Amino acid sequence: MATNSTVSAKKRGPGRPFKKGQSGNPSGRPKNEIGEYIRSQDGVAQEIADFLLGIMRDKNASEGARIAAAKELSDRGWGKPTQQIESDSMDKFIEALNSRYK
Repeated sequence: MATNSTVSAKKRGPGRPFKKGQSGNPSGRPKNEIGEYIRSQDGVAQEIADFLLGIMRDKNASEGARIAAAKELSDRGWGKPTQQIESDSMDKFIEALNSRYK
């Protein structure tokens, strides 16, 4: 029984290729090199906008492609709309606090 436990302890199963305390990514998450490159290029933003406008205005493009291009342009131009989240639980929590500390 002890022989089996030492053999199984040496084998690493799926998702456990590293020893305890050892990192699989010691240098951390890689930098966003593509994003940095695009931001460093002059006129790339205008080129991307022109490309998306071309798809949006292309009568031969699929409706899905045209809608996706319009959505990307509006999200980048005006930002994504905020979503309102309604919750009774926060109101109940505040009421409970107020009643407790009166």
